[in-house]
Amino acid sequence: MAVGHPRSGAGEPGANSAGRGHPDGHIPLGASKHPDGETPSGSSRRVAEVQRARMLTAMVQEVAERGGANVSVGHVVGRSGVSRRTFYEIFEDREDCFLAAFDDALKQVATVVVPAYEQAGSWRAKMRDGLIALLEYLDYDPATARLLIVESLAVGHRALERRQNVLVLINSVIDQGRIEGKTVNDPPALTAEGIVGGVLSVLHARLTETNPEGRAVYPCMGDLTSPLMGMIVLPYLGPAAARKEIERPTPKPRIKRTLVRNDPLQDLPMRFTYRTMRVLTAIAELTGQGTYPSNRTVGEHAGIPDQGQASKLLARLHRLNLIENQGGDPARGEPNAWTLTTTGKQVHNSITKLETQA
Repeated sequence: MAVGHPRSGAGEPGANSAGRGHPDGHIPLGASKHPDGETPSGSSRRVAEVQRARMLTAMVQEVAERGGANVSVGHVVGRSGVSRRTFYEIFEDREDCFLAAFDDALKQVATVVVPAYEQAGSWRAKMRDGLIALLEYLDYDPATARLLIVESLAVGHRALERRQNVLVLINSVIDQGRIEGKTVNDPPALTAEGIVGGVLSVLHARLTETNPEGRAVYPCMGDLTSPLMGMIVLPYLGPAAARKEIERPTPKPRIKRTLVRNDPLQDLPMRFTYRTMRVLTAIAELTGQGTYPSNRTVGEHAGIPDQGQASKLLARLHRLNLIENQGGDPARGEPNAWTLTTTGKQVHNSITKLETQA
């Protein structure tokens, strides 16, 4: 994977260390602390977190559709609606973005699998509970499944290194079977590595299946629970225990739907910036307090000291049907009184949701 300077035009653009700071570079000079106590730099971090979450969502989507080796920075910024400049202010290069998506996906899987495994019980019971949780999550989020198991092999040496670090931890968990099965067998320490490699090979094969038209097929991973458990316990507990695991019925899935990943701001007909977020948030907060704010009130609450700039942004949001005016006639000197439209509320809720995911 070629890496170069963003302006070099050679290969995949690399890190852009110059101008790191606010993602869109539009923090107003001399802006004071906001009425809610949040500094402009704090708000810029919040919008950077939202932009980062949007790009990670786009990376997962693009990887699922194109394959990790085929995804470019252009694909990510095009899908997320974020500028290339913002991309390089948050990530060094394409691989750095992929690694962030890998880490984020791994964290999400761990929040489900680790609690299931850590429930009281024998190693065998803990392994089954953890495996059920893992396969159920892979069924729920096939894009994450493909990113973690398939595409992490094709993106670069840093991704392979990150993947290997995870496998070392999993190997140590599997190796606990030597303690439980000590009276039955005495397999070598390398056994755990072989088991993990075998399980990953099976999952990889299922995730890369295609139909006659070449489209991806995602079979039910939960159906693999019993045969994979038989494979895991066989070297440690013997053939009788393995047979018992294989004959156990497939667990009923607790999650009934498959996750469809999308960016709720993807279709927003404008660039999402620091000021956009601050203005929408200001209107949401002020109307939540029972008042319809004027241009001046919105500008002050959003930390935009230039009232002309605040009014221009409000007019633009109004044209895009994100806010509506509940006030009188401005031509007669009557102040505006802004509130979010239904679409504006959806966009604001999406911003809040992306912030919690970041």
